[in-house]
Amino acid sequence: MVSKKLEDAINAQINAEFWSAYLYLSMSAHFANQGLMGFSNWFKVQFQEEQDHAQKFMNYLISKGNKVELKPIEKVETSWESILKAFEDTLAHERVVTGLINNLVSIARSENDYATENMLQWFVNEQVEEEETAQGMIDSLKLIGTNGFGIYTMDKELAQRTYTPLGTGTTAE
Repeated sequence: MVSKKLEDAINAQINAEFWSAYLYLSMSAHFANQGLMGFSNWFKVQFQEEQDHAQKFMNYLISKGNKVELKPIEKVETSWESILKAFEDTLAHERVVTGLINNLVSIARSENDYATENMLQWFVNEQVEEEETAQGMIDSLKLIGTNGFGIYTMDKELAQRTYTPLGTGTTAE
């Protein structure tokens, strides 16, 4: 079992992961409503990945003999003034999540819980990737600016992104 303090912190992280999923689903719907199906798809894949992250935390607690406690998910935004603003919000959010993951690592280290710290390393690496990806999207959107053809091209490119569940060829098992 993990300690009660760590159990509570992981349960809070489960809620944060589901909130992230909800946020990205809202972003997906926002862009679908604007006819930007590629951007919608990109955020829908993010939604699915965040659900996987929550499930990974849930499975870990259960495997350790701890209790999963799901809590209500807070409200999320439902519209963004621009594509760039949505990705800036994405990066800001992922930075918050990185802080939450780092806090979990700190708790695990302070309790000499090496198994939990080891499990959390996957999330540490995932957050590096999440922030890098969001920053790359921001950089691309700044280059494109308001160029309609650039936005159209990026939208078509993002439509090709596919969802790969954890445990199907990823290192996240």
